[in-house]
Amino acid sequence: MRGTMNRRDFLNTSGSLLAAGSLSSLVASAAEPLAQGAPHAEKIGWRLGCQAYTFNRFTFYEAIEKVQSLGLHWIEAYPGQRLSPDKPDVRTNDSMSPAIRKEVKKRLADAGVTLVNYGVTRLSGNEAADRKVFEFAKDMGIETIVSEPPLDAFEVLDKLANEYQINIAIHNHPKPSRYWNPDTVLQVCEGRSRRIGACADTGHWMRSGLNPLEQLKKLKGRIISFHFKDLNKFGRGAHDVPWGTGKANVRALLQEIHRQGLKAVFSIEYEHNWLNSLPEIAQCVKYFDQVAAEISRGA
Repeated sequence: MRGTMNRRDFLNTSGSLLAAGSLSSLVASAAEPLAQGAPHAEKIGWRLGCQAYTFNRFTFYEAIEKVQSLGLHWIEAYPGQRLSPDKPDVRTNDSMSPAIRKEVKKRLADAGVTLVNYGVTRLSGNEAADRKVFEFAKDMGIETIVSEPPLDAFEVLDKLANEYQINIAIHNHPKPSRYWNPDTVLQVCEGRSRRIGACADTGHWMRSGLNPLEQLKKLKGRIISFHFKDLNKFGRGAHDVPWGTGKANVRALLQEIHRQGLKAVFSIEYEHNWLNSLPEIAQCVKYFDQVAAEISRGA
């Protein structure tokens, strides 16, 4: 997610887009799939899905439909997204009622989509407050909580992560956020279990002026998941482009991830062309699976 966006302001002003979003979603769900998923990637242990923030102009249920239209089976929820056109006041977060959670689970199951990650959400090091997030994650079948916790929170968080058998992936917003530099991520991971690691946001590294390939090598053994991006340039003001057409060198990144033997969830977080991003995201899906196929053949 972009560090420059004020999420509260956005959520307060986005209601007017719901009607347009609903129409767009219906069109997408009625049409032929825009992509056929990433079966070659799955064969080497890579699960490609979407961060629902990609579709933050739409509701969570519409985001599920869009993921389904790409032939993908995984989604990462973020706290605060409107749930559905007919429940615009209900937000996806750990305060959802048992009845709403049951409804969400059914919607996901009917679409063949798994809620695998949740974030970027707040973890504070306050055990009672953080336990509520872990209880939500356990109830929803979530594998990984994505967060940017305080530096002194990890004794509590490591305990909870192992108790609940749920990972904590530390996300990097751009400089000057707390974890923009992977050295800080490594610092808080030191001495902690393997359930504490990185949610590597390749695009935000680029916005911070960091080479994504170098950061992947630095974090070897501590990467849990990805917010995967390709950008048109390095630095502030860069925007997402279809994978393989930007400056990230996606092919080299995927080759390095495979070299490390990493099996991970890749969340597409496409923060450009917000209202009509699906065709570009479909290009990302196809490129990702094409490179995965080449890697699996040793090409």
